Amino acid sequence: MTAHRLALGAALTLVLAGAAAAQTAPQDGPTAVSPVTVMPRTAQPKVVATYPAQGETIAPGVLIVKVAFDQKMNPAVWNYAAAEGLERPECIRTPRLLNDEKTFVLLCRVLSDRSYAIALNAQPAGGFANLGDNPAEPLVLQFRVVRGEPVTSMAGALRAAGLKSDEEPIQEAPRLRPRTAPC
Repeated sequence: MTAHRLALGAALTLVLAGAAAAQTAPQDGPTAVSPVTVMPRTAQPKVVATYPAQGETIAPGVLIVKVAFDQKMNPAVWNYAAAEGLERPECIRTPRLLNDEKTFVLLCRVLSDRSYAIALNAQPAGGFANLGDNPAEPLVLQFRVVRGEPVTSMAGALRAAGLKSDEEPIQEAPRLRPRTAPC
């Protein structure tokens, strides 16, 4: 009986030692806990580039506003509005997050001889945020449109914003498969 207890004690010691060796240091990335993903603490996202650039003068017509952040962003949360006292361009409702997951694009129209401003994250809730739902710093993007040859095509607006043809600000909805009638 004593030999049996010694064998059990030795086996238990080996199992516990193996479990301790199997533990790893904490990871910096997200940790999946089914069905929840716990994101690590993140820094507040910052805008690193825009088109038009702050204070830039551009041509009238079709405009693709481009806002690039320093980290991956949540595609489902964003907020843009008119800045107080300035005109906001006519834009479609929803911006698109590009495949780099850091850059949003928004299709707009601007007219000659006007100054425009777009307030990003002007409202306290529901604005641009990273994957950990940490909101980006608010920003007011101001630019001016002068009289000149207008941009009249999507291709021209893509070129002006430095975008490729697959980075259009609108996406087609996925095709739905036809449903078959129940028997």
